[in-house]
Amino acid sequence: MRTLIWLVAGLLAAVWTGMVALTVQLSGWLLNAVASAPSTGTAPGPLPVPDWLAPWADTEWFAALQVVWMNGAQWLAHWVPGAGGLMEWVTPLLWTGWALGLLPLLALALFLHWLAGRGTPPAAPRNASA
Repeated sequence: MRTLIWLVAGLLAAVWTGMVALTVQLSGWLLNAVASAPSTGTAPGPLPVPDWLAPWADTEWFAALQVVWMNGAQWLAHWVPGAGGLMEWVTPLLWTGWALGLLPLLALALFLHWLAGRGTPPAAPRNASA
């Protein structure tokens, strides 16, 4: 039972870590796009697809999103001109949130480990002189 508890906790920790890593990558990509978007009234340029996202991105769907995103990025670049430097704050905050989210998971796993050990009586010592 204890092994199952730690396997599930490890799986949940891996999923949580993957989600935060993906969020950091997406945040960096989007904030750099905002920083590079001109705040003038020029036509939006194409938004390059990151290499790690290319295998999963549908090109037709992504082309429509590029137009919407670049319009929003131009609007946001007008209000947040230093969005590229914002990533210096976003990354540590996301990983701090990761650590704070992992602490309850580990506490729960430790509690369940302890709880699973309470229900089983200790094994009787074997008598070697039988």
